[in-house]
Amino acid sequence: MKRRDFISLVGGASASLPLAAWAQSSARTRVVGVFMPGPEIDPEGQSYAALLRQGLQKHGWTMDGDLRIHFRWGVASAERTRAAISELLDLKPDVLLAGTTGTLMALQRATQTVPVVFFMIYEPVAQGFVQSLAHPGGSMTGFTGAEATVGAKWLELLKQMAPSLARVEFMSNPGNPGPLQSYHSIQAAAANLGIEPAKAPVRGASEIEGLMDRLRGMPGGGLIVPPDGFLLQHSRLIIDLAARYRLPAIYGMRSYAAEGGLACYGVSVGEQFRRAADYIDRILRGEKARDLPVQQPTEYEFIINGKTARALGLDIPPALLATANEVIE
Repeated sequence: MKRRDFISLVGGASASLPLAAWAQSSARTRVVGVFMPGPEIDPEGQSYAALLRQGLQKHGWTMDGDLRIHFRWGVASAERTRAAISELLDLKPDVLLAGTTGTLMALQRATQTVPVVFFMIYEPVAQGFVQSLAHPGGSMTGFTGAEATVGAKWLELLKQMAPSLARVEFMSNPGNPGPLQSYHSIQAAAANLGIEPAKAPVRGASEIEGLMDRLRGMPGGGLIVPPDGFLLQHSRLIIDLAARYRLPAIYGMRSYAAEGGLACYGVSVGEQFRRAADYIDRILRGEKARDLPVQQPTEYEFIINGKTARALGLDIPPALLATANEVIE
């Protein structure tokens, strides 16, 4: 096409629309909705929100200018999830960001058209969120959580920190089947380490308290807490009870160790938020979620809280300390 023909075509297109509508279509403020499983007061959650904003700003978006991000915090229970989805869909979002199985399942029922980027999701193909990692095929794509084999790693690290470990309870949220996929690798590793594993589903604070009270009466008892929005809501209670009953515990998210938990091993959530900003930008600029491959983690974090280890009377082997990304003192 010749240049003058192109200019004529563009001019004709602009003339066929009211001037205000043409300007509005090119300068429309984009809307991103974000479901955060943790409470708004959680400093780790706030740091992830900041990473998301920074990532989008690096792509040229202006906060509260051509882009607005609406956060909904504490999205863990079914009731809160339904309310948050309704609120954000009413805002006509261009893309949504979510990080729990329960939220994704509810979003599947609520909309098939709004693009969704997910983070920290176990086995998204097996759970029916995407057709395949390479070709998601629907309105969802994003970043997986740790692979199911991470359960063995949790148990091995906990045993190294607490050599007397003889029984371990795997705390779980019955409403989130994803983390349970790691329990099979816990069972396999436990057989080799001479440890008795058990599932410990909890549905509220009273059941968490009951589990921890039961564990304190078991010699060699320990606890594994996987990543989960509902459990994160009760992180302070879990950490405090583990300290009170002198129970060695390992967690799947950094925030637990930062708040006083013994140790964590898991996917870097911060890295996932940085990468999510890239996918959100690409979708806002016209790419389709179905064409963006689901990506697996590239960074894992092992963090030990040295102060908590000393309070529990644990002597962490120097070789293990050397492998940690961070030792909190």
